[in-house]
Amino acid sequence: MTNPNLSIGSIWRLHHGDQEVARLTVTGADMPWTHAEVQTLPASFEEFRPLFAELERAVDEENWERADACYTQIRSALTLTFPDGSPVAEFMLHVYDDGTAGWRWHDEPFDAVNQ
Repeated sequence: MTNPNLSIGSIWRLHHGDQEVARLTVTGADMPWTHAEVQTLPASFEEFRPLFAELERAVDEENWERADACYTQIRSALTLTFPDGSPVAEFMLHVYDDGTAGWRWHDEPFDAVNQ
């Protein structure tokens, strides 16, 4: 059975507080990663763009401590919702300069999964 959240064209939403900052339209999945085209809402997403760029630099340089710090900042500032509007408990999101995104997600916080 396929997950409707991963259907091509389904839209996940990224929020800062109660403000939507981006829409992620699913283009495919290569589990555990989901891939999407990103439609940013410029006035609200722009403050986070440098954080996503910093994350990519850290990953490219294999600086996992810095990458983890970026993930923590992203998760503390932003909320990801499923296409039905319910919140995603845990996610690792990359937003790339080319207008695409990739993310992993889980129904429970990663810390709870690892216990």
